[in-house]
Amino acid sequence: MITALTLVALGFFLGMRHATDADHVIAVSTIVTRQRTLRGGVLIGGLWGLGHTLTIMGVGGAIIVFSLVIPPALGLTMEMTVALMLIVLGLWNLTGIIQTLRDHLGGGAGLHAHAHRHGDYVHSHRHGHGAQDHGHREDATPQAWLDRHLGGLGLYQMVRPLVVGLVHGLAGSAAVALLVLTTIGDPRWAMAYLVLFGIGTIVGMMLITVVIAAPMAYAARRLTHVERHLRVASGLLSLGFGLFLVYHIGFVSGLFTGHAVWTPK
Repeated sequence: MITALTLVALGFFLGMRHATDADHVIAVSTIVTRQRTLRGGVLIGGLWGLGHTLTIMGVGGAIIVFSLVIPPALGLTMEMTVALMLIVLGLWNLTGIIQTLRDHLGGGAGLHAHAHRHGDYVHSHRHGHGAQDHGHREDATPQAWLDRHLGGLGLYQMVRPLVVGLVHGLAGSAAVALLVLTTIGDPRWAMAYLVLFGIGTIVGMMLITVVIAAPMAYAARRLTHVERHLRVASGLLSLGFGLFLVYHIGFVSGLFTGHAVWTPK
């Protein structure tokens, strides 16, 4: 019993380490770079960890309790969802690049481009300072649209990191559950391990987002152009890593070639 209790307690620290996996950090950073406050960044980390834990408990718990066997093709498909999600997050962060280039390269007498504010929303496009030269109304910014249509839904900004965490949990749940089964034979202790592993993942990701969100919050207040570059960099990193995973899972591990070889890790 003492050995099992020790292993269960170890799950908390392994969960914290699990939060530092490259795909986890990259995915969360693409979301955190759009946050302007440290508190918002920490909340994102907690929600990601919660989503990850829910999937770990659901899928991993089913594997432990019902002794489910995951076929290699299904295991690779679960990991592929993470790769595709990284690509989507990267593209989402890069959607403003074309418009920014168009704004800076476009012509127009008396027009210029620099970052400027609409309340707490900061963006950049070519504009003048005359009554008709700004390019859009004050209530026509993306934030104004979101607040107007979704402002009554206080949780709409929380859905994204939660869903990302849920998807990431799919890729890791089988590996964690199989590791627990080979180490802890009792399903009750194994489930207790998963719970502490999930709590450790939540705490670990919240600490990571503090590190990421702190400079982003400073840049949002003082260095708007740097914030934009950091957002682009995180988008490119997420897109590139996602494409690499698609290639590795699809061709190296054989998901696309019909010779799937999957080792949970």
